[in-house]
Amino acid sequence: MRKGIHPEYGPVVFRDRAADYTFLTRSTMTSEKTIEWEDGNTYPVVDVEISDASHPFYTGTARVLDTAGRVERFERRYGKKG
Repeated sequence: MRKGIHPEYGPVVFRDRAADYTFLTRSTMTSEKTIEWEDGNTYPVVDVEISDASHPFYTGTARVLDTAGRVERFERRYGKKG
């Protein structure tokens, strides 16, 4: 890597306020806000709107669509080719 053209890559805490969930990872994102982590160190914290803890796909609360009914309706409307 060339020096001076890449952003700094370091530890950052991401916090999902909706699920009251935080995790420590490495990222190029920065923040003025900081948080004291479980290991006693202080890290920048980035608030996110959604994470794997609150997203319906990952939590199992996603709606199941009636795909068979939608396909049949499409075929009735536009005709079945073939």
